[in-house]
Amino acid sequence: MSLKVPKSGQMQLFKEGYKTMSGLEEAVLRNIEAVSELSEKVRTSFGPNGRNKLIINHLGKLFVTSDAATIIREIEVVHPAAKLLVMASEAQEQEMGDATNLVLILAGELLKRAENLLVMGLHPSEVVIGYEMAVEKGRQELEGIVAKNLDNSVLPSQAELATAIAPSLAAKQPGSEKFLSELVAEAALAVMPTSPKDFNVDSVRIVKVLGGGLDHSRVVRGMVFGREAEGIVKKATKAKVAVFSCGMDIGQTETKGTVLLKNANDLLDFSRGEEKQLEGYIKEIADSGVKVVIAASGVGDLALHYLNRMNIAVIKILSKFDLRRLCRVVGATPLARLGAPTPEEAGFVDVMETIEIGGDRVTVFRQEAGERTRTATIVLRGATTNHLDDLERSLDDGINTVRILLRDGRLVPGAGASEIELARRVAEFGEKTPGLAQHAIRKWAEAMEVIPKTLAENAGLSAEDVVSALYKAHGEGQVDAGVNIEGENNGVIATSKASILDSWAAKDWALKLATGAAVSVLRVDSIIISKQAGLAPPKQNQNWDED
Repeated sequence: MSLKVPKSGQMQLFKEGYKTMSGLEEAVLRNIEAVSELSEKVRTSFGPNGRNKLIINHLGKLFVTSDAATIIREIEVVHPAAKLLVMASEAQEQEMGDATNLVLILAGELLKRAENLLVMGLHPSEVVIGYEMAVEKGRQELEGIVAKNLDNSVLPSQAELATAIAPSLAAKQPGSEKFLSELVAEAALAVMPTSPKDFNVDSVRIVKVLGGGLDHSRVVRGMVFGREAEGIVKKATKAKVAVFSCGMDIGQTETKGTVLLKNANDLLDFSRGEEKQLEGYIKEIADSGVKVVIAASGVGDLALHYLNRMNIAVIKILSKFDLRRLCRVVGATPLARLGAPTPEEAGFVDVMETIEIGGDRVTVFRQEAGERTRTATIVLRGATTNHLDDLERSLDDGINTVRILLRDGRLVPGAGASEIELARRVAEFGEKTPGLAQHAIRKWAEAMEVIPKTLAENAGLSAEDVVSALYKAHGEGQVDAGVNIEGENNGVIATSKASILDSWAAKDWALKLATGAAVSVLRVDSIIISKQAGLAPPKQNQNWDED
């Protein structure tokens, strides 16, 4: 049997329909181009003056945001090299919850700088070695420029915590950062465990209520649900709580059966038996002292009638996540059967009441002031749903910053000051390094300039003038000199005096992940795309409606 050789003279290695791109021109430079395009997309959304993007996703949902994590999640990147960057920024989001845009911008700039070296004739492996040496040196130097350290052994004050998280919020909500940071700090301290390092971001919830203004937002020590109680009882104080994960209704049998009714009395007796059984369950609950019932499923009309008659408040909570949080707040165990809870299974709440916020009826479960609660809720007020969604995303970043600072309280100068200082120190290190790796180290240092440049460009300042003014200030020993977005004093500001400080841990992770993503792209020398799986759709009969 003779082997069939394709006309090209090459052995057929893959299925027909595959594509392959290899070499510097086809693979590496095209990957860098795709990554640079993604990086440029999010670069204009960086910093306090970053512009919003208006995105309509595949489901037709509208997003107006400058949050890089949301932008890249909703635009659905398909290019394989750009996906590597997306994965790096997602890793940053999961680990730190902030500085996702920093990863994308730095990785994009590192690859742009590498392009010049590759075109000049350097081998990608030499660039990779230089970048890995540079990031190691950069991370060491970052530890040396820590401007402040929050003491994790003691609980920080509200003012101290608010000041530390304000720069993170200022990047998304400029002008409102002071008010929002106070809200986040108040909520975080209300749920702070004995050991601050055990702080759980899930303990702070956000509920959005349309109307009013941002200044009407407040923190509630407990939980808020965007619906009112089902029955006529709308308020309970110092009440015992029972949580049921099953429906509160007459139970349906598992198998179908036929009931033979001979007269009207039989029908009455049949329904009366079910009613008596349900009444017995609810009387049992009432006799155990329960004043509030939480139902995870439907509440039948008959069950509601008996609950109202026995003066028990009832509220439906359909989200299993909210139900789990509420069980933590009131200290209850969800029951999968109707009946009285045991003392261990029942919970307790200081106040359960239905109140009106901006025309919306909401139910509040709260602890008395002064007592430590397991969950705090920030009630956000705003004019539009999109604005409220964007505020929620900003507060998520703020809450994650609290978690980072309680685990590692080191703060480094913000506003591009850390990046310029790293650029200066790593460039000096590059000049002393022998071999071809020094070119890549210098390019890594130059890539750090992209952060102050972007901040200056987005503020409408001359990027070159601001960067040279920053280099001059850092050369004179002003390690905390950052970009002044107001444009005063040649675009330079002392970040320590202005309290513009970034988390050391978030910055360290961003440097590591951005360089890692750039190195992964540089290590690719060919792209092989298999033929898409699946059958072609059947051809439509053109004359299907002739009959």
